[in-house]
Amino acid sequence: MTPPRTAPATARNREPILAVLKRVLPARAHVLEIASGAGEHAVFFARAMPAATWQPSDPDPDARDSIAAWIAEAGLTNVSAPRDIDVRAQAWDAEGPFDAVVAINMIHISPWEATLGLLAGAARLLRGGGVLYTYGPYMRGGAHTAPSNAVFDASLKARDPSWGVRDVAEVERAAMAQGLALSEIIEMPANNLSLVFALRA
Repeated sequence: MTPPRTAPATARNREPILAVLKRVLPARAHVLEIASGAGEHAVFFARAMPAATWQPSDPDPDARDSIAAWIAEAGLTNVSAPRDIDVRAQAWDAEGPFDAVVAINMIHISPWEATLGLLAGAARLLRGGGVLYTYGPYMRGGAHTAPSNAVFDASLKARDPSWGVRDVAEVERAAMAQGLALSEIIEMPANNLSLVFALRA
């Protein structure tokens, strides 16, 4: 089996993210994670929230191999095999309804169409009152929240002009069109934000 990959940012942000998830999700939450990447978050959260069930996913086969390796190494029974989900697809390989959809560091490293797909998919698969949780850098009022975020945004756009740090208001407007209301904005370390949306029941 392919050895699991690691991402340095995961070790830095997983504890603050976990604290938010424990507060905003029910203990027995059925969770779909979008763009799970290497899989470290999925295993860490599933271990820390043993009554929850965690469904990781990623469109990249190498990422899914890494996720599967992390799951095998952890030996957890509450995290499922990774699914191949491209958020832009009209239908996702996932059995809902879910109590939560989680997307960590996805929105800025993907085209805007991916954010629209994420919001539409969450609206389809969440139960009434369910939560969409997103984490990453955001602009507020059209301005970056820190000089380092502006530099990061420029580097993202240099790699792919369709990527970039999004404005909270822009994401909120698109979410509202799908029946998702922004219920909370939480300041996180390293100039990141957690956005918590709730699907109208």
